[in-house]
Amino acid sequence: MTATDSTFTAVRSVLARTLQLDGKAASLTRGTELLGSLAELDSMAVVQVLAALEEHFGIVVADDEVSADTFATLGGLADFVESKLAA
Repeated sequence: MTATDSTFTAVRSVLARTLQLDGKAASLTRGTELLGSLAELDSMAVVQVLAALEEHFGIVVADDEVSADTFATLGGLADFVESKLAA
């Protein structure tokens, strides 16, 4: 399921705020690679981002729902959130 523009924008905002990306947020696109490419996104930050997304969107993410693919790109992460919202 492809994320709506509003979901994508909100996910980007949550990610930027959680990782304290400051001015970098505006340059993040659907194709921006995250895990392994974004220095601020380490294993502890993944947990923080998931918690922030859960809080912001009112969703619950089970441990077995998350993989490296979920955090491969910003678009993929937004699509994951969109699928949780539709469930």
